[in-house]
Parts: sequence; C-alpha cells; structure tokens
Amino acid sequence: MIESLLPPWSEKSPGPQPVADRLCLQGILYVLHNDMAWQLLPLELEFGSGQTCWRHLDRWQQAGVFDRLHRILLAELNTAGELDWSRACVDGPGRQGKLRIATPSCRDPLATSTRVENMAADMSSREA
Repeated sequence: MIESLLPPWSEKSPGPQPVADRLCLQGILYVLHNDMAWQLLPLELEFGSGQTCWRHLDRWQQAGVFDRLHRILLAELNTAGELDWSRACVDGPGRQGKLRIATPSCRDPLATSTRVENMAADMSSREA
C-alpha cells in the first residue's frame, strides 16, 4: 500500500545506491516507536543510518506521502464501517493569524526589531 505512494528515487542521484525504501521505513518506525535520536539508530539492524532514514522521511513528508496514506486509511476504514464518527473532533484556529513574531532564526529581512515594535504599537492601539 505504501510503496505505490512513494516518489521514485532519481537515477541521477549522486552517491551510493540508496537503501531500500522498506528498510528505511522500518528504521523510521523503529526510531519513532522507541523515541530515540536519529543518530542512535543501530547500524546492526541494517535499516541504514539514522541520517539516511531521516532524509527519506523528510523527502516523503515533502512529497505528501503520509497525508495521502492517512486519507487512504481513513477511507478504507470508513468503507469497512470501522470508524466511529460520533467520537470525531475537528480542531483548528478560530481565525487566521495576521501577525508574525520575529525570532532570531527568522530569515525574513523585514522581520526586524522595528517591525516588532510597530506590531506591538498596532496591537495596543487596537485594544484601546
């Protein structure tokens, strides 16, 4: 089921032959299940290195693999009558946020301390 959702690996990719997707998925699940750091994934398990598994996870996440898998599983469980929708809950923001707080890691050149001061002044004038 998952294999058909995975993006193909480019034949032009530099470096050694990639680790099989199935092994990487097992490594990803192992790390997440055991709540461990990627670099601590034992090489003896032959899932590839933690960095390799993390790269696959990142690539698959960006390709939307897990979102599609989630929707497929929900549809199959719903068709089989295995979901109890009476206990479902939808959560989200009441309205879209309009302000962005600048942080040191922010790469937006406009997110300066002056902009933060202007936002603070704007917020206080709205409250008044």
